[in-house]
Amino acid sequence: MKKDPLHPRFLIPRVTEALADSPVVLIHGPRQSGKTTLARLVGDAAGYVYISFDNDVQRAAAEFDPVGFVADLPDKVILDEIQRVPGLFTSLKAAVDSRRQAGRFILTGSANVLLVPKLADSLAGRMEILRLHPLAQCELAGRDSGFLSILLGQGFKKSSIGSRQGRDLAERIAAGGFPAALARTASRRRAAWYRDYIDTLVQRDVRDLSAIRSLEALPRLLALAAGQTAHLVNVAELSGPFQLSRPTIRDYMTLLERLFLLEQLPPWHNNRLSRLIKTPKLHLCDTGLACALLGVDGPSLWGDRELYGQLLETFVYQELRRQSGWQEEPVTFYHYRDKEGLEVDVVLEFGGRQLAGVEVKASSTVGASDFRGLIRLQKSVGKRFEAGVVLYDGDAIVSFGKGLFAVPISMLWEKT
Repeated sequence: MKKDPLHPRFLIPRVTEALADSPVVLIHGPRQSGKTTLARLVGDAAGYVYISFDNDVQRAAAEFDPVGFVADLPDKVILDEIQRVPGLFTSLKAAVDSRRQAGRFILTGSANVLLVPKLADSLAGRMEILRLHPLAQCELAGRDSGFLSILLGQGFKKSSIGSRQGRDLAERIAAGGFPAALARTASRRRAAWYRDYIDTLVQRDVRDLSAIRSLEALPRLLALAAGQTAHLVNVAELSGPFQLSRPTIRDYMTLLERLFLLEQLPPWHNNRLSRLIKTPKLHLCDTGLACALLGVDGPSLWGDRELYGQLLETFVYQELRRQSGWQEEPVTFYHYRDKEGLEVDVVLEFGGRQLAGVEVKASSTVGASDFRGLIRLQKSVGKRFEAGVVLYDGDAIVSFGKGLFAVPISMLWEKT
């Protein structure tokens, strides 16, 4: 059996639950986020055979005769990096339809099949898709803070005490969450890992997914996106340094999204409200990767307050995204901004019903003006509004009215 990873992965119960009633379970997320380790930790204990399509021989065999390859597979199998053999999805569908058995296939993928409708549709109704992110801060701490459950309705206890992070928070942001990067203690060595990571993705995975003309443009585009993280998407600004059209830049951004390297956070909308900004926000997948691309470490990030504020917002958004992965109820993410400039950094919709808002503040103090966007959202959604939180670098939970709280950022990974 494969040894337990250094840090617990709180997605394991969701994987086990899915295998009990779904023929196919796909664990997808960025390369080096821990998908293979997780799949083998679950699968080895249950007698699954492991096959990786990073192996040239296995990949060639699957591409040459996908029907025969699937027919010869054992009863329970892990197929690692399935996106490298997209032609296999149709054969997997046929195999499931001929013998429907729960937990038959565990797939892992480093490309988002949801952005390739033909692949996702081929196993519709037969496959559960689970997203594995890089390590969340609470996984690094070894305990689930329960932050999302509290946000959803249990309420924040004003007696709870957090811890002010100061410069340590900048170090957390710069370190990121990729397990292999965190295994390196020196920030310079972590940055080198992130740079090598991008080079490897461009040379291998991008070539598999798309025959693009300007491979050298992708790392530069990603670095520009890192500088725009937590800003509204501005394709004109991103395309400026390149001799490429805006549609081409959009295509490249879609490709980077497929590799889980960046995300576009959609705007929250309401049919009754016409004065909302409808442009998505840009977020990199991991702040450690963003810092390496921008050439900053913890101390230099702490000294650049504007960049620190941007990356702190992405850090919080990604932490919330990571924690949502192991929640029983689906969580959908948005941002809110109206034409008067009032905004909420992250809007969370739980199960398509209740909403909560999270605003991120880089300082150790909070005032009533920091809740203006949350109050506007609260009035807009009425009874659907559960809570509005301003996360700040303080040590106390403070109430600012019904359902409105200032909460220490450390509560994302510390028990309340």
